[in-house]
Amino acid sequence: MHFSKKCSVFKVVLSALLIVALLQMIYLSFLSRLHGKQQRYRFSELFGGSGKRNGNPEKNTRKEHVRYSLSTGGIFDSSGQYRVYKNLIKSDFSTNHKPGADPSANILALATHTTINNLHHLDSLLERWQNPLSVAIFAHGQDAKFATALVYALSTFCPQIQSLVDFHLVCHSGEMASFPDQDREHFLGLEDCDAVFARLETHRDQFKNYAIGSNVSYPNNLLRNVARGGTEASYILVLDIDMVPSADLHPQFLAMVTRREPLSDEVFVMPAFEIRHTRKMPATKSELVQLYQVGEVRPFYEELCPRCQAPTNYSQWVNRHARGAGPLEVAYTLSWTDPWEPFYIGPRRVPLYDESFRQYGFNRISQACELHVAGYRFSVLTSAFVVHQGFKVQGEFHAKKDEENRRNRLLFRSFKEGLKTKYPSSPRRC
Repeated sequence: MHFSKKCSVFKVVLSALLIVALLQMIYLSFLSRLHGKQQRYRFSELFGGSGKRNGNPEKNTRKEHVRYSLSTGGIFDSSGQYRVYKNLIKSDFSTNHKPGADPSANILALATHTTINNLHHLDSLLERWQNPLSVAIFAHGQDAKFATALVYALSTFCPQIQSLVDFHLVCHSGEMASFPDQDREHFLGLEDCDAVFARLETHRDQFKNYAIGSNVSYPNNLLRNVARGGTEASYILVLDIDMVPSADLHPQFLAMVTRREPLSDEVFVMPAFEIRHTRKMPATKSELVQLYQVGEVRPFYEELCPRCQAPTNYSQWVNRHARGAGPLEVAYTLSWTDPWEPFYIGPRRVPLYDESFRQYGFNRISQACELHVAGYRFSVLTSAFVVHQGFKVQGEFHAKKDEENRRNRLLFRSFKEGLKTKYPSSPRRC
């Protein structure tokens, strides 16, 4: 009798376990089908549109634009060595902003450049800069297809990128980018914006921009010009993608130019800093000054080239309105001195960067030098700044840095001679 009761209990427990296992299998099957349905929906977004309208498949206009841009074959740069796909992907802002629309909506844009290996910085840059952004990407070899796939996925799954970011692609003239219709493994696992940035993180820092390959030069100034030319904004801030500006720069600058019409020969300088990797990016001048006073923030390039930023006069800037209160204004105006390479907001008509400078050295100094010869004044803003994530130190640079710097120094000498011909009536020299 006792044994029979035990057997009955065992049967009940076994039956319960079987029922639980069966329910788990049904649940897992449901999840699998749901995941498959989600994946098909995501791939539908990427490749076939997002649904039906009036009984007909809805056209994926973003994909059609990308495919058309690629089908043009791009245009060659002035040297003939690079192929440029301008406006490979256009933001909703650029698409919808028509001539004659509210001019205040397109006063200031940010332009930046990168390879696919540093594109993950776009996430933190957009977190701070929630306004129009133009990104020029250099892709070499197979990275051209990968870059095309990833920026297309970003513009599909990331609402803020879709709204604000224009992408431009630059590759060697002998290479052509293509849309990966038949090569969809690039998109596997990309279900949302976080997944796309996670994929970009896997390519993080595989090489430095200046160390792509033995025979591959990073055309930084060409990229800067492409990004600049990709926006119709009245004023442009050109930054490297691993730098961020102070918070609320866009509305503060808009308010300033509304109160005070800029001079025709004026650019607006923002002091540049670098912050220890472990520290959170400061949003305001008061936060930055606190970190500066304890050594967690220091002038940009302080270890590598202190003279390159010293003319900014950091002590004067830090001590003037240290708490950063009040509206954005011009704190003081400076004349350019060699070898200053300031970060600034300038009108779109300022001289372009000289595209013969590639790799490391003199690429930004040359443009600042030309601004000086062309007659521009450098007005330093009271509370705006830019910050680079991490201290710049000697040991982290690529092996050919010094060799490239020497080569570009010679190029800079001939560049300065050329300015005498370009601006024959200017009394200024570099």
